[in-house]
Amino acid sequence: MRASLLQIDVNEAESVDARRQRVAALVREQAGADLVVLPELWTTGAFAYEGFGAEAEPLEGPTYEVMAKAASDAGVWLHAGSIPERTASDSGSAAGEGPLGPLYNTSLVFSPSGELAAAYRKIHRFGFDKGEAVLMGAGAELVTVRLPQTVVGVATCYDLRFPELFRGLVDAGAETFVIPAGWPERRRSHWTLLAQARAVENQAFVLACGTAGTHAGVPQAGHSIVVDPWGEVLAEAGSGEEVLTVDFDPAKVATTREQFPALKDRLLGLAAPRR
Repeated sequence: MRASLLQIDVNEAESVDARRQRVAALVREQAGADLVVLPELWTTGAFAYEGFGAEAEPLEGPTYEVMAKAASDAGVWLHAGSIPERTASDSGSAAGEGPLGPLYNTSLVFSPSGELAAAYRKIHRFGFDKGEAVLMGAGAELVTVRLPQTVVGVATCYDLRFPELFRGLVDAGAETFVIPAGWPERRRSHWTLLAQARAVENQAFVLACGTAGTHAGVPQAGHSIVVDPWGEVLAEAGSGEEVLTVDFDPAKVATTREQFPALKDRLLGLAAPRR
């Protein structure tokens, strides 16, 4: 299986519309890949909180339309990163209204025909008492997508710090985790460490795609990474804009879980047995 992670430079001098078209062209260049992955909030910048309200769009808005066509043109599965989504019921609200706000950090996954295969609203919002944690609502559902080669579990950025989410995805059948992010440079060591930890503890592949550049004065880590079920780093990007392409064998998940069946020894967090 071939995956291409597009580590996009979110340059504040570039308009959102121009970036959409540029990224769509990059997606089309990945024809021949099985899966293409974009970063979190690459239209606005993950730390550009003040722009979330102005750039928020409905699920089937301009980013949806451009990315659906790009996926279809390239004939690839496309995790199109995430967008600041404004739901129809909140379309008249202003960003920041209420304790959580009317927005969601929503990931879109498209099939090679350009159909929407899944949408995931980020569960864990970063910022503590400001930023995303205040402006956006929390998702409530785990999401998996069945590709021909593997079952993908979807998570976003800060989710990486919460292992119980990934255990839930494993229980739902996930073999490969795809994690778009806007991770800051000052915590880059955590990014690498946590990506490897989630791979090892769940005996799964991790495909974690970050952004380059600077969002609202916050330098981004870059260093998108692909990790195998034993924790081995198969490929890692640098700090600038880059296309990271890697070939990997999804069958290694089943082999690893058979050779070293640690998941079978779980005692905590399992559903109570039926009587």
